[in-house]
Amino acid sequence: MSKRLTITQVAEKVGVTTRTIKRWEDSGKIKKAKRDWKGWRVYEPKDVREIIKFHDKLTISD
Repeated sequence: MSKRLTITQVAEKVGVTTRTIKRWEDSGKIKKAKRDWKGWRVYEPKDVREIIKFHDKLTISD
């Protein structure tokens, strides 16, 4: 099983806040995270790669 990451870990890797990740999810810009049994967001490595790609596109277009 691959290692799952929390929203805080993902935000740190991407270089944005957790609120930004949540806002991107709510607006449909990125796929909604899976939830663990407590209801917390969890991300697979492939999800993180997609979020980084999305962020890179934003950075390039600025």
